[in-house]
Amino acid sequence: MKIKSNYFFAFLLTCLFSSCLIFSQELVFDSPEQLGFSNVKINRIEKVMNDLIDKGVISGAVTLVARHDKVGYLKAFGTKGAGDSQKMTTDKIFRIASMSKAITTVGAMMLYENGEFKLDDPVSQYIPEFKEMKVMVLNEEGETKPYNLVDASTPITIRHLLTQTSGITYNFFGQPYISNIYIENDISDGLTQTKESIGDMVKRLAKLPLMHEPGTQFTYGLNTDVLGYLIEVISGKPLDQYLREQIFEPLNMQDTYFFLPDSKVDRLASLNRINEQGILEQVDGEIVNGPERISSDYHYNSSKSHFSGGAGLVSTASDYYKFLQMLLNKGSYNDKNILGKKTIELMTSAQSDINYYWAKGEGFGFGFAVSKGPGFTGKPESEGMYYWSGYFSTFFWVDPKEELIGIILTQTLPYNSAVIERKFRNVVYQAIVE
Repeated sequence: MKIKSNYFFAFLLTCLFSSCLIFSQELVFDSPEQLGFSNVKINRIEKVMNDLIDKGVISGAVTLVARHDKVGYLKAFGTKGAGDSQKMTTDKIFRIASMSKAITTVGAMMLYENGEFKLDDPVSQYIPEFKEMKVMVLNEEGETKPYNLVDASTPITIRHLLTQTSGITYNFFGQPYISNIYIENDISDGLTQTKESIGDMVKRLAKLPLMHEPGTQFTYGLNTDVLGYLIEVISGKPLDQYLREQIFEPLNMQDTYFFLPDSKVDRLASLNRINEQGILEQVDGEIVNGPERISSDYHYNSSKSHFSGGAGLVSTASDYYKFLQMLLNKGSYNDKNILGKKTIELMTSAQSDINYYWAKGEGFGFGFAVSKGPGFTGKPESEGMYYWSGYFSTFFWVDPKEELIGIILTQTLPYNSAVIERKFRNVVYQAIVE
């Protein structure tokens, strides 16, 4: 009778524990072995991270690996910043920069599901300033003018914004003439102090030339910032409020913001860069390097009025995992439905080729790059794996076939995917044994 009572007591505790997890929407953990990883091989992450720290590539990082709806690995390495004695912890908050794009894109697709717009609607239907666009056409070398401006033959559509094919670029990513025009017109990339609202900037951006005809090629740029303002126009709410109500609160993403509350500023990981001497150092204040403008304190020491949907969010590994697990679950997480299954399938289908050297064998869906498979990319991943990254060397990927999620958060300049993310991703994939 005593044995039965003990079994009943253990069963009761298990049920209570499970109920608490569901009620509080906390992460669910399991051992790497139970999730199909080799424990020995998954622990190679520690060697890789410590090696990057010892070589001065990063000062610290938080890594997360999940499979089959459970987290099998969550660990912090190194320190909060270069030369800092404070240990990195898994609850540290990171500037996720372009990892904001996936979140803003989901916010837009929620409006799409509600019938608020069609994908091929002209953006000018909602933001009239985009009605008459000009395209920059470069002249032959030796001509009097370096370029001419011609009328765009095709309007920018919402689909073009989602697939990064509108012809809008970034200050630091465009060809020189466009970059100069953006700088002269005070166009913000969303990485530094910006006093005006996103709407005011987008309206000014709409008066500037495009790099090419809309829909003709992939050009990475401020498309998702325009998309964020489109959300504001259609929803009638500021982007921060809309995302908080529609995504952050339902998914219990308690540490994801455009601008940090004072009580959480001390949890923000320090921003670091490798200086001209090749030494990692902390960034204090603003960096101006040609078209590159970056601020280390933008997320707490600013006017807090510019909601950059393409680059402006901060988050934690745990928060971002909840968002990714929702996507992997075809739109739901902990009984909260955010998007429909077919919408996620649409978003994670390659719809434009990424014509950049670092994206061999990859296309772009809505907010993500999508792999065509290892035979095309030469990397250990499944066809249909989707991912993106952030300017400060933050990375994530989702592999639906393996039911796998990987996240690595650092705060390092210059952006270093080839070393940081690829080493991390490789060691995770080689740890899968079943």
